[in-house]
Amino acid sequence: MPMSTEEHQASVNENQASGISNQAESETTMAVLDTATEVSASGTPAPSSDGERGGRGGQRRPRRTREREPREFEQTILDLARVTRVTKGGKRMRFRVALVIGDKKGRVGFGVAKGADVQMSIQKAYHQAKKNVTNLELVNGTFPHRVSASFSSADVLLMPAPSGTGLKAGGAVRTILELGGVSDAVGKILRGHNKLNVAKAVFNALSQMTIPEGVTTDKEQRASKRKEIRKEASKKVAKKTTAKS
Repeated sequence: MPMSTEEHQASVNENQASGISNQAESETTMAVLDTATEVSASGTPAPSSDGERGGRGGQRRPRRTREREPREFEQTILDLARVTRVTKGGKRMRFRVALVIGDKKGRVGFGVAKGADVQMSIQKAYHQAKKNVTNLELVNGTFPHRVSASFSSADVLLMPAPSGTGLKAGGAVRTILELGGVSDAVGKILRGHNKLNVAKAVFNALSQMTIPEGVTTDKEQRASKRKEIRKEASKKVAKKTTAKS
């Protein structure tokens, strides 16, 4: 049947409305694609049409970098081993760390600890070494006399050396003496290959060091220098106060 004039006009209006809606949808889709392209190219969300920042709260703030406080002692891992303990329920695996700490000013310590992981073992060994810190008796950067000591199957020998000789030692002996601040000395491992036994033998030898009468140690020299610096500073302050008055 032929369409009437009113029906024809209604169909034309419907076609125009559908065309307008399709055009609006295509424009919206293109705008979304453009925004996504800008975000992927720049790495930051593009601002919206209202002038607000896009994304979750806008751009991220830079992270605050906290400066770590310097530690009192320097540390060196002397030995790291994986140990296994056989129990009734099975094998129990842990890590053992032997750690040496020192401030290179006459203080050195040694600690051994076990833990479930390496980081935990290092922390426990560090705290253990801080409890066992030994003060070295040094004269002009070397030992006051020759000394030998042993622990279990390890024997070590420590000897003084003139200034400029340097540190002639190897293995665990060198590590301990370097962190202790010894600049000129000779160290020998007479017997033993176990690092833990050698380290304990070295600390036994260091504990036997004695200072002869009338000899000033490096520690006493540093203390006297600090006193002189304080006296000079107090004199300068006194002069400034008298000049102002």
